[in-house]
Amino acid sequence: MTDLPAIDSRGLSKSFGFLQALQDLTLSVATGEIFGLVGPDGAGKTTTMRLLTAIMDPSGGEAYILGKHTVRQADSIKEDIGYMSQRFGLYGDLTVLENIDFYADIYGVPRRSRRQKIDELLAFSNLTPFTRRRAGNLSGGMKQKLGLVCALIHTPKVLFLDEPTNGVDPVSRRDFWRILYQLVREGLTIFLTTAYLDEAERCSRVGLIHHGRLLSADTPDEVKKLMRGSLLEVVSPQARQSISLLRGHIAADSVNLFGDRLHIATRQPDEAQQQISAIFGQQGFEIGSMGRISPSLEDVFVSVLREKEGNDA
Repeated sequence: MTDLPAIDSRGLSKSFGFLQALQDLTLSVATGEIFGLVGPDGAGKTTTMRLLTAIMDPSGGEAYILGKHTVRQADSIKEDIGYMSQRFGLYGDLTVLENIDFYADIYGVPRRSRRQKIDELLAFSNLTPFTRRRAGNLSGGMKQKLGLVCALIHTPKVLFLDEPTNGVDPVSRRDFWRILYQLVREGLTIFLTTAYLDEAERCSRVGLIHHGRLLSADTPDEVKKLMRGSLLEVVSPQARQSISLLRGHIAADSVNLFGDRLHIATRQPDEAQQQISAIFGQQGFEIGSMGRISPSLEDVFVSVLREKEGNDA
């Protein structure tokens, strides 16, 4: 890693009329990191990415990519970055190879040297057998891989991915992350947004954003320490039916459903367990197991948002 941050934003803000989409974002991402920005819809993730990729100008603050100013040196920055938006512009009536050639032309990749680069990227993404297939006939996972190849054709130093695996099946998501790890090993810096909290666990560092404000930016393990108190897990066939009975009636900050289990954030775990046992007993509900567990990023994020909204209220 070099001393120069790959991404450096200072008080970055963006307003659309009266709407403050991003507020005072100060963030540094080191070269060779995978940084994941997570937050609910409308939190400011895509706005952040568009500002950092010099697609939009900020209303306040400034940002640098590899030391280059995103406004004053916008054209120069675009040579150093790859950007894959939520709806990446693949052309369905063009083949895989034709799409890659098209983007190579856009980025000005010399024709005499692009063949080797294309062959490397096709092999890297396992798309070699599909070069003549039209992009419109690819699966969701293969389209994402093709989009990634097109974003990498000019050999960028920083790669921006806006929810790259949204709507992609679990196997394709795993393959996609295998490719990302390989890119990082080769020295690329990756900044991505994701709606999947389990994916955020795979990042070097994670940023939690809500209502345009960055709440935290740290390693997944450090972010998990933001959660106050303990997390209880209750496994029960009647988990869904029990939520309304537990919320507001036990010593807990939040009660959330995860399939056949409940995750209960509490600062009084012993008292909460006694109250849960009593309520389940009164209702004749079965408890398969109950005990403290380590929180996932999803648990932490729900907890932090609830606390933030409570403080705002």
